[in-house]
Amino acid sequence: MNLIVVGSGIAGLSAALHAHERGHSVTVVTKGSLGDGCTGYAQGGVAGLYGPDDSPALHAADTLTAAAGLADPAAVEILVDGAAERIAELIARGVAFDRSADGSLLRGREAAHSRARIVHAGGDATGAAIAGTLVAATRASDVSVVENAFLLDLVVTDGTARGVRLLIDDVSTVLEADAVVLATGGAGHLYSHTTNPEGTTGDGIAAAIRAGAAVADLEFVQFHPTILAAGPAFLVSEAVRGEGATLIDDEGRRFTLESHPDGELAPRDVVARAIARRAAEQGSPVRLDATMLGAETLRRRFPTIDRVTRQRGFDWSTTPIPVTPAAHYLMGGIVTDTDGRTTIPGLFAVGETARTGVHGANRLASNSLLEGAVFGARAAAALALPWPAASDTRPVAPPAPVSAARNTHAVPFTRAALQRLMWDEVGLLRSAEGIRRACDTIAVWAAQPLPLQSIADHEDANLLTLAAATATAALARTESVGSHHLESAIAPVLETV
Repeated sequence: MNLIVVGSGIAGLSAALHAHERGHSVTVVTKGSLGDGCTGYAQGGVAGLYGPDDSPALHAADTLTAAAGLADPAAVEILVDGAAERIAELIARGVAFDRSADGSLLRGREAAHSRARIVHAGGDATGAAIAGTLVAATRASDVSVVENAFLLDLVVTDGTARGVRLLIDDVSTVLEADAVVLATGGAGHLYSHTTNPEGTTGDGIAAAIRAGAAVADLEFVQFHPTILAAGPAFLVSEAVRGEGATLIDDEGRRFTLESHPDGELAPRDVVARAIARRAAEQGSPVRLDATMLGAETLRRRFPTIDRVTRQRGFDWSTTPIPVTPAAHYLMGGIVTDTDGRTTIPGLFAVGETARTGVHGANRLASNSLLEGAVFGARAAAALALPWPAASDTRPVAPPAPVSAARNTHAVPFTRAALQRLMWDEVGLLRSAEGIRRACDTIAVWAAQPLPLQSIADHEDANLLTLAAATATAALARTESVGSHHLESAIAPVLETV
């Protein structure tokens, strides 16, 4: 089979390598350079290394709890049951996970995990280690690679995905295939503050929507609680809190215990909202206090964070550092079954691009890299299988009609204006009124033709498509659950990033 994989993070490269090893002809298409994307930025690790007091069943229970009851138990079972094999595969490919003096793999704990079951590499550089290893394996294989190629659209013939249309050096080019795997990541740049690298603009999901694929759960956007509130967005790993660091307000109080008995290790959405509220109340960022860990532990366990915080003028071994939430991960996406198959025959989706059902309303920490590895491999194994019958899915409804009276004063469309709107109205703290305002403004913008010449133009169009779908989905979900939190009155989220 001739396969095209769009995207080169852990999900895309796992799918590509497994498909190649099964004898398929594989071409990886990537927006930038091979290995670019979110995987290389992941400080957290891979969940699924179970100790004597742990098990896949306990991991599944933690995943379902974090998901606020909306995860698919069957998909979660597949995720945790595949963890050991995928971690062993990454080790076999060359990922040097951290080990203790006796040679055993070290296990860390992060928020909402009941056990220490997370493997890391380079302390806080797991994603970089995995990305580097998978890139090297891809380069050493016969997998073809097309870099600096922007996905314009899917090629769908007679209802089946048969290739992709790309923009390469300002020229539109079609690549044909027997099947397509989308692994293009999420859409963090819907928001004015995000941990995601440049280029994370929802291109694959938007292309799938245009092609008619079902999407779901786009309203569930995870905001990472602790981004260094000084300079460009820089994530301070949840593992720091897993090692014992605490969150304190201006008076030195551990305020997160007021929101959840697990305090700093509560689910991410709970911690992020607690931080946003306290920061707004006091008019300044809250602080992450890791001083109790000591300089040597911080330097050894979190070398990347230690270096960056010091470069920005903080000695976090002696002084708590300011932190704030930022958009981090999209739990929803293109609807797939547990083999990555979408509602369009021949089209697969894996990783953050996909809505497999494992994350529900809130992703459990360190399940994202695991999901990419597990479901990337499963998609490759399913390439030769018959396409299943259409399943019961929940496609996104079109945006509500524009109310001219409410939108006569809509600001002109720019990416910055869209990001600001989504941050204010469809962000960490939401209200029904604010989401309606967002829907109305987005509809006004969507009714105006956008130039589609440069890659930035196409990215803007994709972000607008995703914004409409996300806001519409948020408006349709009338009850608070997980990362979708509605409040009747919204305090402003402090601008600190």
